[in-house]
Amino acid sequence: MANTSAICTSFKQDLLNGLHAFGTTVVRGATTKDSFKFALYLTTATIGAATTAYSATNEVTSANYTAGGLGVTNATAPTTSGTTAYWTPSANAAWTTVTFTTDCALLYNDTAAGKNSVGSYTFSSQTVTAGNFTLTMPVNAAGTALLQIA
Repeated sequence: MANTSAICTSFKQDLLNGLHAFGTTVVRGATTKDSFKFALYLTTATIGAATTAYSATNEVTSANYTAGGLGVTNATAPTTSGTTAYWTPSANAAWTTVTFTTDCALLYNDTAAGKNSVGSYTFSSQTVTAGNFTLTMPVNAAGTALLQIA
């Protein structure tokens, strides 16, 4: 089975339980916003809608890549347009001088005790050899944002 792009089913349930706080301010009982990370996975992994949490299984490994991935720069508050709510990290995610092959990134809540998954994002297989790798974030707008709920 291959990696697939999807909003993780468990994330939808987590939303209903009020687990994630993407905003730049917090409106629930917690006093701080949550921290999110991108973890990269091998092309042989099976990350997708059924993924419930971050796991190191089939995660890429490399010098200059830390298990668990890279923190997401989150200075953008979720917003809406019409009936669509959306959010995109405020900066690209970038790794320098790494060597690996990947086709999938998992966005997950690093603050949550279970490291709960948010979404898996696939792209064409990328091989990097002692080079830089960047996940370029899309425009934060309805129809283009990284995370959209319509």
